[in-house]
Amino acid sequence: MGVFFARPVLNSPYGVPSRHWQLDAEGQPTDMIMAARRRSDLVTPVPKPKRRKGAQTEMVLDSGDGLSTLEQEYNPTPIINEIRHHVDDWRNLKNPDQWLVTPQTARLLRHWRAHPFQSIRPFFC
Repeated sequence: MGVFFARPVLNSPYGVPSRHWQLDAEGQPTDMIMAARRRSDLVTPVPKPKRRKGAQTEMVLDSGDGLSTLEQEYNPTPIINEIRHHVDDWRNLKNPDQWLVTPQTARLLRHWRAHPFQSIRPFFC
Protein backbone atom coordinates (compact mmCIF):
# COMPACT_ATOMS: atom_id res chain seq x y z
CA MET A 1 0.00 0.00 0.00
CA GLY A 2 1.35 3.41 -0.97
CA VAL A 3 2.01 6.34 1.32
CA PHE A 4 -1.04 8.17 -0.08
CA PHE A 5 -3.47 5.48 1.03
CA ALA A 6 -2.01 5.40 4.55
CA ARG A 7 -2.56 9.16 5.04
CA PRO A 8 -4.53 10.80 2.22
CA VAL A 9 -5.46 14.02 4.09
CA LEU A 10 -2.55 16.45 4.38
CA ASN A 11 -4.14 19.76 5.39
CA SER A 12 -6.25 20.98 8.28
CA PRO A 13 -9.79 22.06 7.34
CA TYR A 14 -9.16 25.27 9.33
CA GLY A 15 -6.24 26.73 7.36
CA VAL A 16 -5.17 27.52 3.83
CA PRO A 17 -4.25 24.29 2.01
CA SER A 18 -0.46 24.27 1.82
CA ARG A 19 0.37 20.79 0.48
CA HIS A 20 -1.10 18.28 -1.94
CA TRP A 21 -0.40 14.86 -3.39
CA GLN A 22 1.11 15.04 -6.87
CA LEU A 23 -1.01 13.24 -9.46
CA ASP A 24 0.22 11.40 -12.54
CA ALA A 25 -1.21 11.91 -16.05
CA GLU A 26 -4.15 9.61 -15.28
CA GLY A 27 -5.05 11.47 -12.07
CA GLN A 28 -3.63 8.87 -9.70
CA PRO A 29 -1.52 9.87 -6.64
CA THR A 30 2.24 9.42 -7.04
CA ASP A 31 3.09 9.33 -3.30
CA MET A 32 4.96 12.63 -3.73
CA ILE A 33 3.86 15.63 -1.65
CA MET A 34 3.95 19.05 -3.30
CA ALA A 35 4.38 22.15 -1.09
CA ALA A 36 1.59 24.29 -2.55
CA ARG A 37 -2.17 24.40 -2.92
CA ARG A 38 -3.30 22.26 -5.84
CA ARG A 39 -4.71 24.13 -8.83
CA SER A 40 -8.29 23.31 -9.65
CA ASP A 41 -8.36 20.91 -12.61
CA LEU A 42 -10.93 18.50 -13.97
CA VAL A 43 -9.53 15.08 -13.15
CA THR A 44 -11.68 12.04 -13.79
CA PRO A 45 -9.68 8.96 -12.86
CA VAL A 46 -10.86 6.12 -15.07
CA PRO A 47 -9.18 2.73 -14.73
CA LYS A 48 -7.44 1.47 -17.85
CA PRO A 49 -9.28 -1.36 -19.62
CA LYS A 50 -7.68 -4.78 -19.46
CA ARG A 51 -8.29 -5.38 -23.17
CA ARG A 52 -9.86 -3.58 -26.09
CA LYS A 53 -12.44 -5.13 -28.35
CA GLY A 54 -12.62 -2.32 -30.87
CA ALA A 55 -12.43 1.39 -31.34
CA GLN A 56 -13.89 3.26 -28.39
CA THR A 57 -16.11 6.21 -29.14
CA GLU A 58 -15.37 9.51 -27.44
CA MET A 59 -17.48 10.12 -24.38
CA VAL A 60 -18.56 13.48 -22.97
CA LEU A 61 -18.13 13.59 -19.20
CA ASP A 62 -20.49 16.00 -17.49
CA SER A 63 -22.82 15.94 -14.53
CA GLY A 64 -25.89 15.31 -16.65
CA ASP A 65 -26.99 18.93 -17.02
CA GLY A 66 -26.08 19.02 -20.72
CA LEU A 67 -23.43 21.75 -20.39
CA SER A 68 -20.77 19.80 -22.27
CA THR A 69 -20.94 18.53 -25.84
CA LEU A 70 -18.46 16.80 -28.14
CA GLU A 71 -17.76 20.21 -29.73
CA GLN A 72 -17.25 22.13 -26.47
CA GLU A 73 -16.51 20.88 -22.99
CA TYR A 74 -17.72 22.93 -20.05
CA ASN A 75 -14.64 23.48 -17.89
CA PRO A 76 -15.06 25.75 -14.86
CA THR A 77 -11.47 25.34 -13.63
CA PRO A 78 -9.91 28.44 -15.26
CA ILE A 79 -12.40 30.72 -13.53
CA ILE A 80 -12.05 28.82 -10.24
CA ASN A 81 -8.28 29.37 -10.27
CA GLU A 82 -8.74 33.04 -11.15
CA ILE A 83 -11.30 33.53 -8.35
CA ARG A 84 -8.97 31.80 -5.86
CA HIS A 85 -6.22 34.28 -6.79
CA HIS A 86 -8.53 37.29 -6.31
CA VAL A 87 -9.88 35.94 -3.00
CA ASP A 88 -6.32 35.36 -1.73
CA ASP A 89 -5.40 38.94 -2.64
CA TRP A 90 -8.54 40.24 -0.90
CA ARG A 91 -7.98 38.03 2.16
CA ASN A 92 -4.49 39.53 2.57
CA LEU A 93 -5.82 43.08 2.86
CA LYS A 94 -5.18 44.13 6.47
CA ASN A 95 -7.11 47.41 6.41
CA PRO A 96 -10.90 46.84 6.79
CA ASP A 97 -11.51 50.03 4.77
CA GLN A 98 -10.08 48.22 1.73
CA TRP A 99 -12.43 45.23 2.04
CA LEU A 100 -15.30 47.13 0.36
CA VAL A 101 -17.99 45.32 2.38
CA THR A 102 -20.90 46.50 4.51
CA PRO A 103 -20.18 47.44 8.15
CA GLN A 104 -22.00 44.30 9.32
CA THR A 105 -19.90 42.06 7.07
CA ALA A 106 -16.69 43.82 8.18
CA ARG A 107 -17.65 43.17 11.82
CA LEU A 108 -18.22 39.47 11.07
CA LEU A 109 -14.93 39.19 9.13
CA ARG A 110 -12.98 40.84 11.97
CA HIS A 111 -14.58 38.33 14.37
CA TRP A 112 -13.58 35.35 12.19
CA ARG A 113 -10.03 36.66 11.77
CA ALA A 114 -9.34 37.50 15.42
CA HIS A 115 -11.63 35.47 17.70
CA PRO A 116 -9.77 32.82 19.77
CA PHE A 117 -12.12 29.92 19.00
CA GLN A 118 -12.03 27.30 21.74
CA SER A 119 -14.13 24.47 20.30
CA ILE A 120 -15.99 24.62 16.99
CA ARG A 121 -14.06 26.79 14.53
CA PRO A 122 -15.15 27.84 11.03
CA PHE A 123 -13.56 25.90 8.17
CA PHE A 124 -11.23 27.63 5.74
CA CYS A 125 -13.10 28.45 2.56
